[in-house]
Amino acid sequence: MVIDAAFTSVGVNYFQVVLPKVREFEKEFVRNGKVTGLSSFCHFDYKKAFYIWKNERSWQVAKEIAQYLSTLSKDDKNSLRIWAKNASIDKWENDPIGKIKGVGLITYQYLRMMGGVDTVMPDKIVKKVINRILIETGEMPVNDNLNFIKTVENIAKINGFRPIEICLMTWFLENPERISEMP
Repeated sequence: MVIDAAFTSVGVNYFQVVLPKVREFEKEFVRNGKVTGLSSFCHFDYKKAFYIWKNERSWQVAKEIAQYLSTLSKDDKNSLRIWAKNASIDKWENDPIGKIKGVGLITYQYLRMMGGVDTVMPDKIVKKVINRILIETGEMPVNDNLNFIKTVENIAKINGFRPIEICLMTWFLENPERISEMP
């Protein structure tokens, strides 16, 4: 999940680029025990995986996220959950993960969602769909990411949906043929 978020942070197509590369990394390094979790990934020489992903910044972001999360619990999934539960959207830039160079609000929110927080990430697909709906209903589009997140959370509350459901629905609308591939 950490590598997925770090690779996604560069803004390339998730299904065509990120997902195949994350799966390739998993096959080459995780399934055979070369990387066993966050702690071992902290010491992983990512140059050995440059043939999979050549963006050094992405690797550095992943390693720094892994390094911080590995301090929270010996269980990797629990580490992500602990962080996500305690991470604040209003103070995201002062958060240990938010301070990592290369982690923007979209990556921050994506990690929070993977950690179990019911929220939305303001990526270009989600913003495109939601803003189109806002315009069609006579409302103004919301471009500021923090305001966008709060707007979608309010829309969810009013309509009886969860913010994460609205986020995923936008992805389904824009990528109906790829639904089965979504993590």
